[in-house]
Amino acid sequence: MMKKWQAEDVINTLPERKADAHKGTYGTALIAAGSRFMPGAAVLSAIACMRSGVGKLEVGTEESVIPYIIQHLPETTFVPGFYERLENLSFDHYRVLAAGPGREADDETEQTVKAFLLTDLPVILDAGALSKRTYSGRKAPTILTPHPGEFVRISGCSKEELEENRQSVVTQFAQEAGVTIVLKGKQTLIAFPDGEMYENTTGNSALSKGGTGDTLTGMISGMICCHEDWKYAVLNGVYMHGATADDWVKTKSAHTMLAHEINDLLPEVWKKYEK
Repeated sequence: MMKKWQAEDVINTLPERKADAHKGTYGTALIAAGSRFMPGAAVLSAIACMRSGVGKLEVGTEESVIPYIIQHLPETTFVPGFYERLENLSFDHYRVLAAGPGREADDETEQTVKAFLLTDLPVILDAGALSKRTYSGRKAPTILTPHPGEFVRISGCSKEELEENRQSVVTQFAQEAGVTIVLKGKQTLIAFPDGEMYENTTGNSALSKGGTGDTLTGMISGMICCHEDWKYAVLNGVYMHGATADDWVKTKSAHTMLAHEINDLLPEVWKKYEK
């Protein structure tokens, strides 16, 4: 049975910021993102993560991307020689791992995903990190954030089947693959591997623009670091992502919102849901 994730759910599950907290309280996230021709995706996901409750962020990326991120987010730190050292890196000190924004589905991306999936940490996969693969044996959460076209590609279902039976198709895939699916689009669906499904109640066509998915990946990453329950982190990340777009269209045209403006709006929107 599908439930709706609504404002009162967010209010009841958003974590309070502890008065005696330090950056270690909320952990470190690692996002593998960006490439020579798509550096902006790394910028968007990094800012979104830092805005969403994480204590510290490290980015694994190509060296050419680093100046772009530093220009917009000097708080970011980096993993030196990330792709060259991938086989020997330890991920023990992270709280969440994310991969895919601004990445092609190439060998480097695939090796990153394989390394991430071998850990006992929550893993978020988006964009170039979304491929047809199995996730058997993972005990930690695996969260995939496809748009409908990407879901068709990774699941093997047809476009028509997805359009006609969206809820049942997504639920079945989440359970069989043992993953959480965030199917982006109007009334984004969140299907958990235990059979739970939620429909998000925020968002509008202002989100129909390049870069908004990169932002969502970063938001969910940051949310996982400050929430005790990872499910609430996913649901609240999706909700807040849509809520910023709803706030935008109160005074501006849906045609005009840019992905980076989600990050600009988030602080005020988030405040509205805090007790």
